[in-house]
Order: sequence, then structure tokens, then C-alpha cells
Amino acid sequence: MKRAVTLKENYEFRRLYQKGASAVGGGMVLYCRKNRLGHNRLGVTVSVKLGHAVVRNRARRRLREVYRLNGDKLRQGYDIILVARTRTATAPWKDLNSTFLRLCRKLDLLEGEA
Repeated sequence: MKRAVTLKENYEFRRLYQKGASAVGGGMVLYCRKNRLGHNRLGVTVSVKLGHAVVRNRARRRLREVYRLNGDKLRQGYDIILVARTRTATAPWKDLNSTFLRLCRKLDLLEGEA
């Protein structure tokens, strides 16, 4: 399995927060913006307020997995940031997945849907 291309630099995150479109769901917040690269890049943010390191890492892993499983359904050429909320670590998998797809649909990120 190949690794996802990720956002790493602080200025990339700040640009997306300021100029990107956002959608809020129960377990996460999704920010997106076109990147002119032809492929998607993913950034995952989890606040210290969420809990200790084990909880934060679990939330990160779950968000990355949701993105990995649904990545082929997304349009290409976007920077995407997933911000974890308190329910991310404990929500049932089905809810997390459906929330991600609903937010993508809201921001018109899903391929084949106009």
C-alpha cells in the first residue's frame, strides 16, 4: 500500500484555514482547497484538548483510514485537512465513514457527483 501525500508545513495549513472551504460534521471538520498539483494531499490535525497521546493517535489513525478507504472516490487536485473532534476517537466506524462522505458531498469533492 502506498502512503498518502501529506501536508506538513505550517504555512500550508494556515493557507487552507484562511482561504479554504470548510464543512463541519459530528466527528470532524473538513477543509479543502484546489492545489493545481493533479493529486490530493492530506493533513490531519488533532488538538491536545482531545486527550492524552494514546487518544490523539487513535483519532489520527481513524481519520487517515477513513481517507484511505474513500480516497478513490474523491476528485483529484485538492488539499484536504481533517480536524478531529472529541467524538472522533470513540464514534462507531460507520458513523465516522458516513460523516466523511457527507462532508465531501457538501464540498463537492466526490467524483461523479455534480
